[in-house]
Amino acid sequence: MQNRAIFTTTNIIILLTILMYVIQTNLTYGSVILGLNLNFIQNGLYFQPLSTMFAHGGMAHLVMNMFVLYQFGNLIETYRGKAQLLYLYFLGGIITSLLSFAFIYTMQLPHNIVGASGAICVLLGYVALVDSYQRKGIITWVVVISIFPVLLGLPVAWYGHLIGLAIGFLLGVIKK
Repeated sequence: MQNRAIFTTTNIIILLTILMYVIQTNLTYGSVILGLNLNFIQNGLYFQPLSTMFAHGGMAHLVMNMFVLYQFGNLIETYRGKAQLLYLYFLGGIITSLLSFAFIYTMQLPHNIVGASGAICVLLGYVALVDSYQRKGIITWVVVISIFPVLLGLPVAWYGHLIGLAIGFLLGVIKK
């Protein structure tokens, strides 16, 4: 049995995300100061395509995202290395944030985007690309978590999930 370190890159990202959530929810104006949403054109905070990945819409949102990040981040980190994980998560997350913002701006949707879901869907897209056995299940799952909550009337940035999935495929093809 392989002995795994507690401080993997994935676990450090999770700890940073939890810390940012604590700041976001406990400091007055914590979200505003750190730009923890994707509304950067209006606020002039151009680092928001990155910082939005560390914000969450509530404890359930945070826990669900960190659970999936733990599974797939550690999987990629173990089999492809931390550099590949960082490349996918951060570059993919930023691209997903920018394309999601372009989508909401073009469609004139009144949403701020928060959460790591887009970046996590990049990881899912990458795994779906490199592991054909899991491909159909992952794609089905991303479609379900994107569409089903919307049908229930929940404010989910479904387009961020789908964009992230596609970006994961694309980044995987570019750097496999």
